[in-house]
Amino acid sequence: MSLKYFLAPAFFLCTTGLSAQDATADAKTGRLSPQEFSIPVSPVFDLMGVTPSQINRTSDIKNFKVDWSFKSWRLNPNLAIQSQPFWELFYNRKDLSKYQAANGFMRKLASLDISMGTVQNEETDRRIGMAAKLNLFKKKDPLMVKSMYEDIGIRFTEEKQTLETKLKELQFKLDTVQNIMDKPGIRSEIKSTEEQLFSLNSRRNTEINDRAKIFIAENWNAASLDIAIGRVYTYQSDSAGSLKKLRLNRNTGWGIWLNGALPLGKRWMFSGLVRTTWYEEELDFLLRNTSTLEERTAQAVAENKIYSAGLNLRYGGPLYSFFVEFLYEKKALKTPVEALRDVFTEPANTVVVSNSVKWTVVHPNSLSIGGDWRISQNVIINYGMRWILDVNGKSQAFIPVAGISCMMR
Repeated sequence: MSLKYFLAPAFFLCTTGLSAQDATADAKTGRLSPQEFSIPVSPVFDLMGVTPSQINRTSDIKNFKVDWSFKSWRLNPNLAIQSQPFWELFYNRKDLSKYQAANGFMRKLASLDISMGTVQNEETDRRIGMAAKLNLFKKKDPLMVKSMYEDIGIRFTEEKQTLETKLKELQFKLDTVQNIMDKPGIRSEIKSTEEQLFSLNSRRNTEINDRAKIFIAENWNAASLDIAIGRVYTYQSDSAGSLKKLRLNRNTGWGIWLNGALPLGKRWMFSGLVRTTWYEEELDFLLRNTSTLEERTAQAVAENKIYSAGLNLRYGGPLYSFFVEFLYEKKALKTPVEALRDVFTEPANTVVVSNSVKWTVVHPNSLSIGGDWRISQNVIINYGMRWILDVNGKSQAFIPVAGISCMMR
């Protein structure tokens, strides 16, 4: 089946159900909401490694978001949702005064976002995870640039008062006029004044967002630093989707990471990632009886870690960008024999067949190229190709990855 059959449902939902609301959502709520610099992929998908870029852009979304991942071209619900609970509880108001008056710690707490997600990989394993991310440093915050919006608020407040006063006067005039031939003209004037009042929030927020777009275009690659932590479980599953045995390998474990970005002029951005993942490693091996030479299979579980570090160079702007990145990974325990030695003691009269000890192989090097296209205020399409190489630089896999992120405004 072609790619369009997989992307079409998610694309249709975002572009028709949500993008059509770009110009009206703020008008209905009356909220002052300059937009985020970018729409990042949910942190739980970062940890799962199912995003086009493994060293993702940092951003503060201040809204609910949903992600679809298409690393595997199966008709499976590879979905993540993301939200910011402290922002929603304390600062998501019609104006930004409470947020702008908060101290630095509380504004950082408002950036805390929680994400949950699930994907099904090529082996039909079901992966389920959650992650939390907190912004530690942000060079630019579009919600804190008070001078950009103050005159708009004052001007529209004055206009509202003027229109309300005019409406009262017209209504009084309509009620007291003696000549009935004057009434249609007065009613027409009342209707025009009411329309101006009804459109006030829409016009106000359109002007605010127009200014915010200018600010965002100038600062789309602003410096920032995030810290995140997450947990992923990977289960064997059957055709009905029932969860079976828990996988004990790098796909099940805890991760903590730092993700930061620095601007390089107006068109370039440099990003970096350092991450440590803790997990249990399943070891398969053979035991040989020294008397009978009979061999039997055995298993053991060792605690292991993976250290990851990578660099990403991105070119573009607020609407589109292209990237190239390199990610290096290595296990804390270097060989399966070393791992087994720490957790397993041979029974009497048996020895471990050393060359039979196996674990899940981690290829250390991955080179990715790709980009993103922000097709509307609410929707961004991410795409990339990942080239996996072993320790000797030999090609192991070439994987296309795509995704859609959609703000639920």
